[in-house]
Amino acid sequence: MQQYNVIAIGDRIAEAVRRTMSSPGYGHPVHVEMANGYGPCRQCLKTFAIGSERRILFTYDAFHGREELPLPGPVFIHEAVCERYPADGGFPTDMLAHALTLNAYARGRWLVGQRYVSNGAIEFELQRLLENREVDYIHVRDTEAGCYDFCIERATRNEIEERNASNGGNSHD
Repeated sequence: MQQYNVIAIGDRIAEAVRRTMSSPGYGHPVHVEMANGYGPCRQCLKTFAIGSERRILFTYDAFHGREELPLPGPVFIHEAVCERYPADGGFPTDMLAHALTLNAYARGRWLVGQRYVSNGAIEFELQRLLENREVDYIHVRDTEAGCYDFCIERATRNEIEERNASNGGNSHD
């Protein structure tokens, strides 16, 4: 059973970027272009259709609201409104084909573990990192470009129990 939540950029932030055409917290102007790379969109966590979807590039602090020290960087979302990836959706399938870096952090933005995955075998590495009780959250980053994709957080006991119940009590998935 999935022991974690996938945290994509929230609807409020994406809506504000699309409406104001500026980066939240920074005010930098955004850049809109035809997708010339796979992305992903940091809201729906789907890869871009290169040459047919438009995307917005903006500055985003992946630590905002969690840590005092910022670490802003470039991210993309679809120019058109899309649906946020569900927290209980498991690891985004579109991301499995890409080389990813998993940065595991403790409170205070202390890096306590790091794994590189390029073969799609992400679940094993996530479980290894989440077994470390020091780990509060994991940032998933594109290894090639280095940019932030999304966050992984441990699911609460209640969330795990609800998932178990909706899965017919089958806890060995």
